[in-house]
Amino acid sequence: MIKIVAFAGSGRRDSVNKKVVKVAAEGAREAGAEVTIVNLEDYDMPIFTEDLEAEKGMHEGGQRFKELLMESDGFLIASPEYNSAYSALFKNAIDWASRKVGDEKPLAAYKGKVAAIMAASPGALGGMRVLVPLRMLMENLGTMVLPTQKSVPKAFEKFDENGNITDEKLDAALKNLGRELVDTLNKLKS
Repeated sequence: MIKIVAFAGSGRRDSVNKKVVKVAAEGAREAGAEVTIVNLEDYDMPIFTEDLEAEKGMHEGGQRFKELLMESDGFLIASPEYNSAYSALFKNAIDWASRKVGDEKPLAAYKGKVAAIMAASPGALGGMRVLVPLRMLMENLGTMVLPTQKSVPKAFEKFDENGNITDEKLDAALKNLGRELVDTLNKLKS
């Protein structure tokens, strides 16, 4: 069975990026994947520095996150746009999970994986500008990023007060992104 880790690079409790990645995860589940939705704040990772790593070793939360990525086949990633780039929370988690421990192969959490990326924003561009550096980062780590991606403009208007998506076309597009990830991974595994 295909295993996917889904997460958003946002720390907000009511994050629209957490909402969109959840919808994409539904599509991946419908396509037969086992999907684990992760909240990055649950891993409580300090800001990565090599001095901290040398002094205290691999952070326990960073190691747990890395192991989850290593056990998966691919990722669903939703990113907020902070000044045309991804958040510090997201980049810090990616940095911790990139660290080699023991006899692991370098970048074992990322190499050979496939990702689908998306962004949501209250603005008119829908986080579109973050998708370029996000794609570049993940591909530089050895993760293949699907050509299909999704930006969600005016995202606060797309969900009701209970966090449910209200836009049928967007619901279908996000679920299709999750399904496309599963279909791609199935083709690569066969």
